Amino acid sequence: MIRYVLSRVGFGALVLFLLSIFVFILFYVSPTDPARVIAGDKATEALMEQIRLNLGLDKPMIQQYFMFLGNLLQGDLGFSYRSNLPVWDLLSSRIPVTMSLVFGAVIVWLAIGIPIGVSSAKHPGTLRDRIGQGFAIVGISFPTFVLGMIALYALYFLPTKMGVTLFPPSGYVPFTENPGQWAWHLALPWLTLALVTAAVYARLTRGQMLDVLGQDYIRTARAKGLTERRVTYTHAFRSAMPPLVTQLGIDIGMLLGGVIVIEQVFGLPGVGSLAVTSVAMQDRPVVIAIVLLGGLFVVLSNLIVDTLYALLDSRVRTARK
Repeated sequence: MIRYVLSRVGFGALVLFLLSIFVFILFYVSPTDPARVIAGDKATEALMEQIRLNLGLDKPMIQQYFMFLGNLLQGDLGFSYRSNLPVWDLLSSRIPVTMSLVFGAVIVWLAIGIPIGVSSAKHPGTLRDRIGQGFAIVGISFPTFVLGMIALYALYFLPTKMGVTLFPPSGYVPFTENPGQWAWHLALPWLTLALVTAAVYARLTRGQMLDVLGQDYIRTARAKGLTERRVTYTHAFRSAMPPLVTQLGIDIGMLLGGVIVIEQVFGLPGVGSLAVTSVAMQDRPVVIAIVLLGGLFVVLSNLIVDTLYALLDSRVRTARK
């Protein structure tokens, strides 16, 4: 088991190493001059040359990369070209916002999507199944920003016109400051993100459950007199879980890298909104750090999923040695 986990850790480290090379080269060949970004359009050539010298930008690319990698391994992400603040300081204040958004939405979309999928699979072809499939199709078809605007209009603007404030339109309150206000400000973003993603989980759960419920061991369990609830949740759903766990790991990893659309629509100061601002302002160190952070979250989520598989099924360890 330890050997298996170490192999996955090693593979994840290799992925992050290759990602760092790709991102560094991508920005190195960019036509934007970092010295010009830092000094401004009216800076003299002498000042720009001094900035290049101070940042090591006058050195060959390979030397610059190893300087970057050495600093990265020490936890130094560099300084923002625009604000001159440490990149980690900019990220550390925004990561809790994105994590709050993602993990709250995960709970909501699992609570919505999985029951709909299970119910549809238990009653295929019925009105309940058609409603469930309709929800999935509509949810997948709606762009996130459209659903966000609808949520704002229906749950903020219309009630506000009638003198009732159901939810705030934007902003964020830290959990440590006021848990109630934290949840209140995130309720609409949670609902918007969850409805879109719950549709995917409803379809995935339905497909997996239909496949499992047709297996011989399920018919045997029913023949033994087990209740339908026990057959569904103890036997069938447990067998249908692996693809859901895989999808969940991928989704969480990807979303933790920055929920750009939701954060922009609802004015949340998370990693996604910082990414948009940094790209627009050509703030190279911040963009590189966000890309690597997103890669790290994906690698960690996949490592956790693979480890859970290995703990639950010894055949996975054997097959991947």
